[in-house]
Amino acid sequence: MMRLNIRSQIQATIIFLSVFSFLVIGIATISFFILRFHQSNEERLSKSIQVMANEVNSKMNALQAFDDVPDNFGVRSELEKTIAEISDLHNVDINYYNLAGNLVISTQPYIYNKHLLSSKMEPVAYQQLQNDHSIRYLQSEKVGSFEYLSIYVPLIDELGNTYAYLNIPYLNSQNELNQEISGFLATLINLNAFIFLIAGAIAFFLTSRITDSFYLIGKKMQEMNLGKINEEIRWNRNDEIGMLVEEYNKMVRKLEQSAQALAQSEREGAWREMARQVAHEIKNPLTPMKLSIQYLQNAIQKNAPNVKELSASMAVTLIEQIDQLSKIAGDFSQFANIGNARMERFDITEVIGSVVRLYSANPRVHMEWNKEEGSYEVYSDRTQMSRLFTNLFQNAIEAEEGQVGNIQISINQQVEGDQLLISVADESGGIPERMRENIFTPNFTTKSSGTGLGLAICKGIVEKANGQIWFESIEGKGTTFYIRLPRSSE
Repeated sequence: MMRLNIRSQIQATIIFLSVFSFLVIGIATISFFILRFHQSNEERLSKSIQVMANEVNSKMNALQAFDDVPDNFGVRSELEKTIAEISDLHNVDINYYNLAGNLVISTQPYIYNKHLLSSKMEPVAYQQLQNDHSIRYLQSEKVGSFEYLSIYVPLIDELGNTYAYLNIPYLNSQNELNQEISGFLATLINLNAFIFLIAGAIAFFLTSRITDSFYLIGKKMQEMNLGKINEEIRWNRNDEIGMLVEEYNKMVRKLEQSAQALAQSEREGAWREMARQVAHEIKNPLTPMKLSIQYLQNAIQKNAPNVKELSASMAVTLIEQIDQLSKIAGDFSQFANIGNARMERFDITEVIGSVVRLYSANPRVHMEWNKEEGSYEVYSDRTQMSRLFTNLFQNAIEAEEGQVGNIQISINQQVEGDQLLISVADESGGIPERMRENIFTPNFTTKSSGTGLGLAICKGIVEKANGQIWFESIEGKGTTFYIRLPRSSE
């Protein structure tokens, strides 16, 4: 399901409110407009028909010499003339019905001659005027689907007797209403189009302002890191976003305090662990050295005849243990000095070749070196790269020392675009699954002795050169270490 972002939600809300307001205002205004139009027409028709009724009554009173024989030809002629004049004057159609509800005179006779309308008075209106004695009756009438207003009044002589009925069918009412509504809608649409453009512009600038603020806060949160200095956000407005910014700044300050405390704790923990490891590694060779010297001292005190032979044997033991102490000191020194690199541009093949020649002097070690054509220049510390491959080769040799036969090590070099890929493979039987996760962890070792810093040093050297190191191991067969380094470009 697609989810709209905040910018789209705000813009859609403003546009929806604009359209909704247009519809509500349009419907309400048109409804009120129609109501007012009908009320105005009813008032106008009521006034008009009353004026016309008075004029007709006056004319009839002038013709009273003919009694009330409206069907008399002379009277009817004069009455038709009078009604026609009144119709022209007021610009409306007029129908004149007798007391029986039959049409006598009409200013639009062709409508009735063509039988579009009945020449009989509308029954409901006739009932209201004849039986209910209403003084005025207005209703909506239809011709097919065409609807119009029609008003009726009785004509009363001087004696108060009704002698006829007068009717105004306002046939143009619906057309006028439609025209006025169309004009109003056109004006309303033009006005709302302008308002819609203004609302769209306001929505764009408003959402840009809000989302830019959220984008700034989100970007700062993405950049937040425990190992770096995190900047606080400056916000000059005291609004809801300002509250969010203030909470972010509080979090930054707390994170800085936590980072300092964590760094202090990690440093103390690292020093304690390093001290423990150094003490443990130094203690291992010191114990046999002390026992050997005590044994020799005891032999001298007892004037043992083989003191000379014992001294020579113990000297060999002491030298071995001193070499072990020297190696321990060297490992810790290498691990501590990984960050102190002397960067230079050189061919990694020269370094690998030098280490390969060194270990090839051992008759048990068989090294197979394959190298593709290409440039193998890197930008790194030459001495540290030599230590890297020395540690990898030494690990491979030590892993295979307990096996019968020659020690097999394969080295492969190849160029992959702007990267170099170097692999060192052995046939040591592989690394157990349970040990693989911690293989590059300092102080972790698969051997019974050693500092466990060899592979940790390798990882640090490769990462210092902006490279990657990883391994693949098959139990019962062997392990392959891979090093990928960026090629150096002039």
